[in-house]
Amino acid sequence: MSANALKSEIIETDVLVIGGGTGGPMAAIKAKEADPTLRVVLLEKANVKRSGAISMGMDGLNNAVVPGYATPEQYVKEITVANDGIVHQKALMAYAQGSYPMIQYLDRIGVKFEKDGSGEYNMRKVHHMGTYVLPMPEGHNVKKVLYRQLRRLQVGVINRYMATRLLRGPDGRIAGAIGVNTRTSEFLVVRAKAVVLACGAAGRLGLPASGYLFGTYENAANCGDGYAMAYHAGAELANLECYQINPLIKDYNGPSCAYVTGPFGGYTANNRGERFIECDYWSGQMMLEFWRELQSGNGPVFLKLDHLREETISEIETILHTNERPSRGRFHERRGNNYRHRPVEMHISEIGFCSGHSASGVWVDEHARTTIPGLYAAGDMASVPHNYMLGAFVNGGIAGADAAAFCAEVDLAGYDSADLAAGRERVLAPTRREDGLTPHEIEFKTRRLVNDYLEPPKVTAKMQIGQRRFAEIREDLDHLVARDPHELHRALELQSILDCADMAAAASLYRTESRWGFYHLRADYPDRDDANWSCHTMLFKDERGRMAHRKRVVDPYIVPVAAAEMSAYHQLRIRTPAAAE
Repeated sequence: MSANALKSEIIETDVLVIGGGTGGPMAAIKAKEADPTLRVVLLEKANVKRSGAISMGMDGLNNAVVPGYATPEQYVKEITVANDGIVHQKALMAYAQGSYPMIQYLDRIGVKFEKDGSGEYNMRKVHHMGTYVLPMPEGHNVKKVLYRQLRRLQVGVINRYMATRLLRGPDGRIAGAIGVNTRTSEFLVVRAKAVVLACGAAGRLGLPASGYLFGTYENAANCGDGYAMAYHAGAELANLECYQINPLIKDYNGPSCAYVTGPFGGYTANNRGERFIECDYWSGQMMLEFWRELQSGNGPVFLKLDHLREETISEIETILHTNERPSRGRFHERRGNNYRHRPVEMHISEIGFCSGHSASGVWVDEHARTTIPGLYAAGDMASVPHNYMLGAFVNGGIAGADAAAFCAEVDLAGYDSADLAAGRERVLAPTRREDGLTPHEIEFKTRRLVNDYLEPPKVTAKMQIGQRRFAEIREDLDHLVARDPHELHRALELQSILDCADMAAAASLYRTESRWGFYHLRADYPDRDDANWSCHTMLFKDERGRMAHRKRVVDPYIVPVAAAEMSAYHQLRIRTPAAAE
């Protein structure tokens, strides 16, 4: 591969959406629906038809705000409590108010939800306080439905191009992005009036217990490149110390789905078959109780279904084995697991960033705007907590519509050609070497060190050692080699992973308290300190290119929460565990 011979192309558009998984397609769709005359481009490093976290569909909505079961105000209160009060309630309310209209929209265009005999949505209770779960037994068609809409609206889809850096104009607003083809290494510069980042979680941060680089809980393509691009462009990121950590099926890179089986009577149990938490909805406090049980003489922890009736178990299998992760059924079959005969062993996932399951993301307001004019973020990489798939759809739609309005007020911004040249040189540097360290080798080392030094319980001295080790790895990048476009793709992802590791360490050291249960459990600061840390922690790149921090005050609540209610998620443990009757 001759780096000098690589072709480079420049195109112009109004709205550029980066990421073709969940929030990205909806942002593109809603931008086009807001103004059909807009030029909208969707850039995806894989293929939009089967990319992102919902590539194989989804088994349910975790946070559906459906009239008759919950109000937007109830939902905002629930998530405020679940997230220890550190939320931007206006953004939560924007989601909550858009939830039911989005469900109806998805229903109209062909996404299938479970309904009862009268045709109403068949809601289930899993959360500690409200009823928000809507099963999707036939949710395998979501991506196909989205793709049809993209085609119908004539959104420009560019597959196999990975965005590597954002471009900014002299006035500070967004100017576009640089991309590289994952099959040919050709360059693409997309000039745009507005950019929507929808690149998913930083799911390839910690190393899974299996040791497989791609054996992650999250879609392994979601390596944190959106977080890294936003950081290097100068956007602020919020609460990155609030990790994503989830309960898994032991030795399988997927959720145990106690929250799916809960409405059917399944539950999380210890080795005595006893239920020890009242609510299987994912929260930091739930994960703390889960971890404590694993460390005690009552571990391991299991998903218990063997007390259920045959028809109930069959219905659970239909949902879990045909949507989102169809390999789950084959895993159980080959391991000899049968829900009817014995519980399924569970474990804890590797760490990552993901607002969809926690609260760590690029800061956005209620309009999905970041701190850079013209730059938006949506889905698992934006800062709206407990976002999930429906949140990605709603907030992606908000971002797309607002971006369309923004485009009507501005022209294309210029950009510094030196930024483009520097971005090109950074990308191509590994291709100019004939020998050195492979992306696989450096990624494995980075992620192993993430496990060694950043996993909770977090210890100051360990995290500081981790920072020094990451700095040594950054020096190793001068020896990184990419011998073909595939390795170049992996080399670029590796650099995003290393950026996220640095951000995870720095953010965790900055907040000197424990909060969000297991997500930010600091051994040397074990208590919650509301006097000093009842705030958002913002991470950004300062004028000298260094990682910097500041506190951001939590805006006044628009939905009041009584002090007595704020402790609800800290009372999940069952005081006297008892087996099911």
